[in-house]
Amino acid sequence: MTEETTMHTPTHPSTTRLEFLTAVEALDGFRSGEFSPSDVLAAHWEQVDLVNRPQDGGINALSHEYRKASIQQARQADDRYAQARSEGAPTPPLLGLAVATKEKHAIAGKPVTQGLIAQTGIRADSDMPIIERIRAAGGIVHARTTTPEFSCASVTHSKLWGVTRNPWNTAAGPGGSSGGAGAALAAGLTTLATASDIGGSTRIPAGFCGVVGYKAPYGRVPGAAPLSADWYRGDGPMARTVLDTALLASVMSGQHASDHTSWGPQNSRKLIDIASSPKTDLRGLRIAFEPTLGGFPVDPDVAANTRNVIEALAAAGADIIEVRAQWDVEQVLTTCFTHFGQIMGNALSDAVNGDLDSLSPYAQRFVDITARAREASSLFDSIRMDLAMQAEISRLLAGADTLITPTSACAMLPADGNFLDGITLNGTHYDNYMAAHMTMPFNTANRCPVLALPSGRAACGVPTSVQIVGAPLNEASVFRIGAAIEALLPPLGIAPSMQSRGRVPIKRGRHARRRACGPDSWYSPRRKPRRPQFRQRHAFERTTNGPSTEGPFLELPQVTLRSLTFVSVHNLRVYRPVHP
Repeated sequence: MTEETTMHTPTHPSTTRLEFLTAVEALDGFRSGEFSPSDVLAAHWEQVDLVNRPQDGGINALSHEYRKASIQQARQADDRYAQARSEGAPTPPLLGLAVATKEKHAIAGKPVTQGLIAQTGIRADSDMPIIERIRAAGGIVHARTTTPEFSCASVTHSKLWGVTRNPWNTAAGPGGSSGGAGAALAAGLTTLATASDIGGSTRIPAGFCGVVGYKAPYGRVPGAAPLSADWYRGDGPMARTVLDTALLASVMSGQHASDHTSWGPQNSRKLIDIASSPKTDLRGLRIAFEPTLGGFPVDPDVAANTRNVIEALAAAGADIIEVRAQWDVEQVLTTCFTHFGQIMGNALSDAVNGDLDSLSPYAQRFVDITARAREASSLFDSIRMDLAMQAEISRLLAGADTLITPTSACAMLPADGNFLDGITLNGTHYDNYMAAHMTMPFNTANRCPVLALPSGRAACGVPTSVQIVGAPLNEASVFRIGAAIEALLPPLGIAPSMQSRGRVPIKRGRHARRRACGPDSWYSPRRKPRRPQFRQRHAFERTTNGPSTEGPFLELPQVTLRSLTFVSVHNLRVYRPVHP
């Protein structure tokens, strides 16, 4: 898509604060000259300084920062917009937008560690296809985001980068494995982000961070060998709105010569057109609703917020069909970890050359669980298990346009949990803590598109989420319902801890064409930002010294993390911002 794209501004515009503008709002401002890419990028960098630094009690969402290069790219984008305005010329679809990319998404010449100490020093030979496409579309890769080790967990902490925290409640994790991406979006550190999903790694953090994440059908977004051959996984977009997610998906998707599993057109406007004109008259649509997805232990707050979504859709005219999956939680876990044992467990062991002591406890446990699953079942056994789940998902979707379930069963997970002894949810103990999430069934049926978006907030302050599942390859269906839900529900807004950081609200249009690095700009570097101080009510375990501008974090003396089960937020560490 090289032509300029005109899109409808969402029903609930995000804010006048530049760091929280949606991508569509930012593009409108860039094209009109109301503000510039440099203005928005400078707002992101100031927000990074204010809320991200782990040594200041920040959320620690970024693994790498590229300030100098991104500022230069933003200035070039400023000039391209000025020229486009004078000549009436089109602009690339992401021109000047800040895009934070998941660290595992390789960038030529940059480190690609996947959070593993054993991989430090390794640099990528070339860009991944999605990085190549984002850059070609004018996106600015200004930062990269944290993950758990080898993206093997739904919490985001590692020996290499430390603990990433949720902007809505810093005692909670942002989810994983794309936890840094979700936290960065929720905190205003970026406009768009990339993610990946092999068992919920896009949808889980999108849900916990109150943003939107999309698991495209397998192969729709090209990946990188060898794991692009894993039919459970896929790369995808994450953003603050459904329309922004469609915009980034359009750039990332499509057949690529380097990935023989990839398919479909690139730069299709179909999802953008659907999301930009949400329809709230849903008469004639049939939506299947599975409240527990076969008996997952759904938290009461999650259940109530999911019911609110279903009631809103019913009030808009949709026919709701409540269905029941004929499997149980243990069958889901056994099916998926049997698959992980055949591919991902082997890949993780290979990535550390068998040095399991270099891994965090949760990653060691993942290797152990997948090894035992591999010994117990063959690849053919795994395929038969997948087929059984696929058949059941087809039955749930029969006669319906989409299926809706909660994204996660729990309301939150502690940020630094290892879950070596499993997890207790609603009074029931599970040996595998992935019982907390309801995402994995749809990786077994990975040709089904799935869109996760907010449904409300739990009492602990962490957002809750629903996932919309479409029939195989039917991407339009999930974006149609997602856009409707977003239009029908009130917006979450900005996380309370992110709302007041000593910044005067922006008056849009003032100094619109001045660069952010100039002395008269809104975010002049001559004004030193005020950093928030955090009062620690309990001991704060920290393992990193902040982000590098080129390489990975420096490691401080390692603190052994305890095995944690899911408990009330009132029993966890809490941090309260104190402004001078």
